[in-house]
Amino acid sequence: MAAHQSPGPGPTRSSAALDAKLESAVDDLVARAGPHLIVAAPLGLGKPHRLLNALYRRVATNPALSLSIFTALSLDPPVASASLEKRFLDPFVARHFGADFPRLDYTVAQKNDALPANIHVEEFYVQSGTMLGSEQAQRHYSSLNYTHVARAVAARGINLLVHKVAAQPGGSRLSLSCNPDLSFDLLDEIAARGLPRPLTVAEVDSHLPYIDGTAAVDADFFDLVLELPSPGPKLFALPRQPVSDADFAIGLHASTLVKDGGTLQIGIGSLSDALCHALILRHSRNAEYRATLEALSPGLADSALVREAGGADPFALGLYGASEMVNDGFMRLQQAGILKRRVLEDIEAMRRINAGRASSEDLQALEAHGHWLDGGFYLGSNDLYRWLREMPAEQLRGLGMTRISHINQLYGGNEVLERLQRCDARFFNTCMMMTGLGAAVSDALADGRVVSGVGGQYNFVAMAHALRDGRSILLLRSSRDQGGRSCSNVIWNYGHCTIPRHLRDIVITEYGIADLRIASDEQCSKAMLAIADARFQPGLLREAVRATKLAGDFRPPAIWARNTPAALRDTLSPFRRNGLLPDYPLGCDFSAEEQRLVRALGWLKSATATRRGKLTTLLSALRHGKSADQAAIQRMGLDAPRGFGEWIESRLVALALNRTLR
Repeated sequence: MAAHQSPGPGPTRSSAALDAKLESAVDDLVARAGPHLIVAAPLGLGKPHRLLNALYRRVATNPALSLSIFTALSLDPPVASASLEKRFLDPFVARHFGADFPRLDYTVAQKNDALPANIHVEEFYVQSGTMLGSEQAQRHYSSLNYTHVARAVAARGINLLVHKVAAQPGGSRLSLSCNPDLSFDLLDEIAARGLPRPLTVAEVDSHLPYIDGTAAVDADFFDLVLELPSPGPKLFALPRQPVSDADFAIGLHASTLVKDGGTLQIGIGSLSDALCHALILRHSRNAEYRATLEALSPGLADSALVREAGGADPFALGLYGASEMVNDGFMRLQQAGILKRRVLEDIEAMRRINAGRASSEDLQALEAHGHWLDGGFYLGSNDLYRWLREMPAEQLRGLGMTRISHINQLYGGNEVLERLQRCDARFFNTCMMMTGLGAAVSDALADGRVVSGVGGQYNFVAMAHALRDGRSILLLRSSRDQGGRSCSNVIWNYGHCTIPRHLRDIVITEYGIADLRIASDEQCSKAMLAIADARFQPGLLREAVRATKLAGDFRPPAIWARNTPAALRDTLSPFRRNGLLPDYPLGCDFSAEEQRLVRALGWLKSATATRRGKLTTLLSALRHGKSADQAAIQRMGLDAPRGFGEWIESRLVALALNRTLR
């Protein structure tokens, strides 16, 4: 007789209650909205993942139903594709995102071109680089400026708007918190078209910070408020990435173009981290900051461009932030006492304040009601979410989460007021490539395949030109590694552009600043050559001469030959060693062992990018022996290798750890 086997663990009471509540909600939504669900969902954090998954699963198993989802930035935790990557990534993902984080079923299916015929997903911005291989995602991508999304989505005949919200502590109101960016604009656009208001559904998330003011609504704003068993899954937190030498050089150059008393918009990623760290150094460690600048770019701090457009002194007046995205950089700038210039929703008061004639009533109003930061959505680290949750009420009143029509353009409301608020605005955005004539490639490849999306970049570039004292500043690394070889990100021409050359303004690479706003094509060509990697300057020069943009006898100045990674590394290495330029300047999500492994695995990936590199690296690893960093080897689960494959992997990791010792 076979031994008795007890059944495996069944659903817990809490998971059964969750499933029952979700199924009941789906029943209700289908009954009220009909069998053909046309859903609008916020980008980023604002998506109610569990509700969307319940809708997806119901429709996927019932051909009589259909589901169309219009959204953007469907966040998905990284998934390892190789053995060593899996050893590093899987434990980190489980710890960082939580073992119960609900991946979006439609995103998982779309990546594999496996969406059912009765489910359609259309996004105007995708998680960078994740959908290059998905035919379904590429075919249904919508190329839209952020400010045009509400208009486009309203035209789709939306009958359901879903939104994650925060509940007011001790009160009855709800906050759109992380995502008031498009929902209000969308509902207004639907009403303006005379279309029926869609069914609106809120899912309360206890982890979401409650943001009052323009982000908050009465509970009856929503037709259905779904309160699921608590606590729910952790909020999606972006892992902070290490900042490279090139990133720091770009950030340092960029920091000189921010004017005290001005306005700041930034994006996300290691380039923005580097910029914010440089601004903090400028404010709090000014002598060291100036020494670093002088080593990197002699004379820059006292140049005409910096005197006119920015500065290198600490911030006395401070900055006001007006950015579609609120991220860790803004948090650190506020904590450092830089993000402190406040604005009011009062034209006459702003006129007096800007003219230096603020009354005592104006100053009192600034203190009580002024905003030091306005944003459309927030997304970042767990530290950012904790900061927002724990911020004292009097400080939190200075943060306005609001519509994208207010943030990304001057024409969405009161243009006179917005111009007064956004004095000396600096709009920092990143791009993938720049042409020799100043066009930017930020969202897609030459063949049209989308990498990410236009988002608000065009909006901010155009706004910089519309503001008398505004500047658009595009940041990019001068080169990249691709398939084991170095490629230039400064190119002569490209089959696609995001920002046309007639909107060229300021461009920064690790090798300097190109001021292109009023430049002729000849001047532009020279300025872009001056900030390109020296290895690629001859080819760019030939292209410029062939296109009749440079004279055939033009000879580059000898100093341009110093634009090399090795020279940059030598320049910044003293500041790296003394801790002024750390790998993770705004905080880190990795353990000490993982930080060393990030460097090591990055080196290993680069070293094995070609067939020759694989063979050379393998032979070196076999000769190398064990690593002294046994803690990192243990973190990878390779301290006691089982079998030949694990033994080889342990040797490769050991080699990489030793090659990247600091």
